Amino acid sequence: MTPTDAPRPVHASPSVVEPPLDDAWVARTVTVALDEDLGAAPGRDVTTQATIPPSATGTADLVAREAGTVAGLVVVAETLAQTAGRLGLPVPDVTFHAQDGDAVAPGTLLARLTGPTQVLLVAERTMLNLASRASGVATATAAFARELAGTGAQVLDTRKTTPGLRALDKYAVRAGGGTNKRMGLYDVAMVKDNHVVAAGSVRAAVEAVRGTFPDVLVQVEADTTAQAMEALDAGADFLLLDNMPTPVLAATVTAVRERQGRDGVPARVELEATGNLTLDRAREVAATGVDYLSVGALTHSAPILDLALDLHPASLR
Repeated sequence: MTPTDAPRPVHASPSVVEPPLDDAWVARTVTVALDEDLGAAPGRDVTTQATIPPSATGTADLVAREAGTVAGLVVVAETLAQTAGRLGLPVPDVTFHAQDGDAVAPGTLLARLTGPTQVLLVAERTMLNLASRASGVATATAAFARELAGTGAQVLDTRKTTPGLRALDKYAVRAGGGTNKRMGLYDVAMVKDNHVVAAGSVRAAVEAVRGTFPDVLVQVEADTTAQAMEALDAGADFLLLDNMPTPVLAATVTAVRERQGRDGVPARVELEATGNLTLDRAREVAATGVDYLSVGALTHSAPILDLALDLHPASLR
C-alpha cells in the first residue's frame, strides 16, 4: 500500500466511546511512558537519533496484525505531540481510518501518520504498548458481549487492572461493549467477608456504610442463597453472587426476585455473578436471570492485540 491509496472511510476522531478518556489522564500517562522509554525528559533514542537526521520526513501506517476489536487509538495524537515536543520537531499529521470499538481484520489500516521520521519512530513503541494493551482488553470484552447478546445480561469489569492503567483498561472494556462497575474503592461500597467479620454482621456492615457514606450504593458479596437473603434483609442495593454452581445461582436469583419490593427490600436489586466465569459458561450463567457477569480476566489476563507501525520506504525524504 502506498501513501496515496488510503482506504475510506476517514475518521476525524479516533473514538466515539462514552465516556471518553480524560485528556489530562492521557497526557500524564503518555509522559510517564515516554520517560520510561527515553529517560527523563526530553530523553533520547540513541538508535533513531543516530541513524535518521531531524530533517527527514516519512509516512507510516498503524495497522492491525490480527483480528480483534481495536481500542486505545486515542493515545496516538498525544504521543506524537509529546514526542515532537521533546525532539523540537513538528508534530506529524494523523488520519484515522478506524475508531476505538471497531472490529478489525488482519491488515486493517487504523491510522496513517506523516511527519518527521524521528518522531514517528521514537513514538512508535509507546503508542503500540498502550493501544495493543487496550485492544486486547476490548477484544476479550467483545467476545463476552457477543456471547451474551440477547440474554439481557451484560459483562462487567473489576478492579483487577494494571496499576496506573485502570482508566485505559476500563475505557477498553467500554470500547468492547462491556460495562464498568465501580471505578475504585471510592464510588461503590462492596461488603465482603472480611468486612462482615470486622463489623460483626452483614447488617452491621451495611448500616455502617449507610451511616458514613449515605450517597453510595451498597453491594454485598454472597456465597450462598442464605447469605444473599441476609444481605437483602440488610438493605443491599446490589448482590455479588460469588462462585455459585449454576443451579444454586438460579435458585438464588429466583429467591431474590420474589423478595423485591417487599419487606423493605428495594424494588430492583441488581444481581452480579462472579467467579470462574469462562466464555463457554457465559450464556448458561446469563440464563439464570442475573443482570451482570463480572469477569476479572477481561483486564488481568487478556493478551494484547498485535498492532504494528509500518514505515513506507518510498515516502522517506
